[in-house]
Amino acid sequence: MLTRETPVVIDGPVGQLEALYLNLPEPKGLALLCHPNPVQGGTMMNKVVSTLQRTARDAGLITLRFNYRGTGASEGVHDMGTGEVDDALAAALWLRARHPELPITLLGFSFGGFVAASLGGRLEARGEKLLRLFMVAPAVMRLRAEDDLPQACAVTVIQPETDEVIDPQLVYDWSNALSRPHELLKVAECGHFFHGKLPELKELVAPRLSY
Repeated sequence: MLTRETPVVIDGPVGQLEALYLNLPEPKGLALLCHPNPVQGGTMMNKVVSTLQRTARDAGLITLRFNYRGTGASEGVHDMGTGEVDDALAAALWLRARHPELPITLLGFSFGGFVAASLGGRLEARGEKLLRLFMVAPAVMRLRAEDDLPQACAVTVIQPETDEVIDPQLVYDWSNALSRPHELLKVAECGHFFHGKLPELKELVAPRLSY
């Protein structure tokens, strides 16, 4: 299997976006990955994002990860909200233009969980049929009333129980209040960055990526 990602440049809303793209000869679907808070050092090379990318690759999905505006070689400045979702939409449309027939799965970690969830709602409003949304240790406090989650795809929330960055109870309360069907998976004795727990994260995600 081809495993080497190719650097690509995507035209974003405020300039070019740096990205890594992995094509496969007989793909089963598409995976778009959204990284953590750039103000706190988050980039597309984050180890949790890298683990999710490899997991999607091993499941036979074409993958695309990218740096938000103002991160790495991506142009612009951080918006810390709507702007990063705009960037994610540009990345999703880039991926869709090249593979119009394949289903899309969104995976977001931390701040990227907020971005992926918001993007999912936007894509669905455009008529896109998503397959799955994974929100890993998601920054649910950033979700606003106008940030509609996708309603037709499967949603999986994975939350470390000893998260030191995002209060796990915030995620649990958000999950309890969420009216649409979804699953909440808790990872015991695990901090926000899944130190020593990345294999467990892969074990949770991999079977849910099967087609």
